[in-house]
Amino acid sequence: MPINNPKLTVVGAGPGDVELFTLKGIRALECADVVLYDALVNPELLEYATNAELIFVGKRKGCYAYQQEQINDLIIARAKSHGHVVRLKGGDPFIFGRGAEEMQVAAAAGLEVAVVPGISSSLAVPAYQNIPLTKRGSSESFWVITGTTKAHKISNDIKLAAQSSATVVILMGMSKLAEITALFRESGKKDTPVAIIQDGTTSKERIGVGTVDTIETVVQELKLTNPSIIVIGEVVKHREQLLNLQVEYAQHGH
Repeated sequence: MPINNPKLTVVGAGPGDVELFTLKGIRALECADVVLYDALVNPELLEYATNAELIFVGKRKGCYAYQQEQINDLIIARAKSHGHVVRLKGGDPFIFGRGAEEMQVAAAAGLEVAVVPGISSSLAVPAYQNIPLTKRGSSESFWVITGTTKAHKISNDIKLAAQSSATVVILMGMSKLAEITALFRESGKKDTPVAIIQDGTTSKERIGVGTVDTIETVVQELKLTNPSIIVIGEVVKHREQLLNLQVEYAQHGH
């Protein structure tokens, strides 16, 4: 029996902490017939999908469960055979998540499409470490850039961002860290603070802090790896300032 109303809802799962998932996301999972989920999705969220077939379509370290074309085909086939497909993606599906592409493919195949935004790791992960992306006097804007483009090259935008006074957040950039720091050095930013946060907002969260000049050594010492977010800018200092204020208060109080 063909399904009368095949539908795709692309849902952002947020940065990792299950409490940062949206109510709208929960409702989508509760009425899903099939859920296709990624590697960076907290598996606890799948407990909301009580009536759904669960299919892992993620990739880990170059190991692909499914290629993107196969995921597209699966979305269409399952929507037509089962009904409501939820595509659950880490962070926000429209921030380097290919959510827009999947919706286009689905719409072209006659599926109804919807999106549920998620809290992007680019904002939430620095926030959990008390790093504000904007702060009066320190940063008037921020860039969120992918470290690796479709052609596996470093994004040209990183060079432009390095020339600005903005906070720069780089996702999927660990393999390009040496190239990134080189671009910031060329812009005279060798002393700019840098934070690298691994597994942000989860129980496994770890952080390394340094400057453009020292951060690669910090990464080696702490053995930080993916999935990590790189934050470059004066706002990184806010974290230490806050810690110092808390220590001072604890020591002296009122």
